Amino acid sequence: MPLDDATDHRKRPRRRGKALDDAIFQAVLAELAEHGYAKLTMEGVAERAKTGKASLYRRWPTRMELAIDAVYHLLPDASSTPDTGSLRGDLLAVLREIAEVLAGPTGEALRGVLSDVLHEPASTAKARRYSQGAGRRRMQEVIQRAVDRGEIDPADVTPRRLETGQALLRHHFLFDGGPIPDEVIVEIVDDVLIPLFSRPTNDRARARPE
Repeated sequence: MPLDDATDHRKRPRRRGKALDDAIFQAVLAELAEHGYAKLTMEGVAERAKTGKASLYRRWPTRMELAIDAVYHLLPDASSTPDTGSLRGDLLAVLREIAEVLAGPTGEALRGVLSDVLHEPASTAKARRYSQGAGRRRMQEVIQRAVDRGEIDPADVTPRRLETGQALLRHHFLFDGGPIPDEVIVEIVDDVLIPLFSRPTNDRARARPE
């Protein structure tokens, strides 16, 4: 029996490049919101995106890789990081944005991806590369502004410190659930990040090699 136009993707207008990617990624997020990561399938994404399942598998061998690409492709880039005029204001704005994202399909994907990673160690490097790259660029933008304003010493900026705020947010989300209360975000900024990047001058002097 021949397939009708509703099910045969070959009879639909052909999309390529960004248009196709956007349709696929939006379909992934919609599937996550409706069914959760546990029931995310290539078939469901292909049907919702109105494309062929084979085209998905050619680029994303696993649903984990597809979910990671979709989530991080649709996150705001570093150029859109809020500029409030102060380090504290910028940190609060960025962490609130991240908390809002975690409260939606992205958070569902994160939980599922981490579950898959535990059973597929070879995928750990890919998941880490995406999560650190996107988040770190936004934090670097915030911290560089603070350096330029003279709020913090460039010597106090390290890769581990750039990851701290988001790592604490993810930990709270994964172990305490979401949405993340705003008071938790304020505590992370005031009790951890501000002191971390604003050590007293004598502490900086002791930390530097002779």
